[in-house]
Amino acid sequence: MNIGFGGNKVKQEKITKFFSSNEAEKKWFIIDAKDQILGRLATKVAGIIRGKNKAIFTPNSDTGDFVVVINADKVKLTGKRELLKNYKHYSGYPGGLKTVKYEDLKEKKPEFIIENAVKGMLPKNRLGNKLIKKLKVYAGDVHPHQAQKPELL
Repeated sequence: MNIGFGGNKVKQEKITKFFSSNEAEKKWFIIDAKDQILGRLATKVAGIIRGKNKAIFTPNSDTGDFVVVINADKVKLTGKRELLKNYKHYSGYPGGLKTVKYEDLKEKKPEFIIENAVKGMLPKNRLGNKLIKKLKVYAGDVHPHQAQKPELL
């Protein structure tokens, strides 16, 4: 026991263990996006990448796993969102606002839709930039990560 100010005895409390990214075991998971809702899929993926499904979750370190998403072109939206949703990008110049409809983006770059949704759910700092690199998205059901032996979720 430690002695505090004025001779009072102070109990020593248990200290919470914070895990670093080196101590966390990294796994690979594969998720099939076919007929899944975009937002619900993105929250599940963001939680796995962040490491929130583990007991050793530490908010300021990378304790998450790698995620491979296949069939990104078959993801669904609820209601009329497929017709109404737009993606905007501003170049910084006057009149530089670019708008792309969801339907057009799904045909050209279906991977971007899931990457954008997951990136919006990660921290907006250096850690978030590091975590988004653990997400691999593919339009079809073929991916080059068989050597990592990903587990199916």
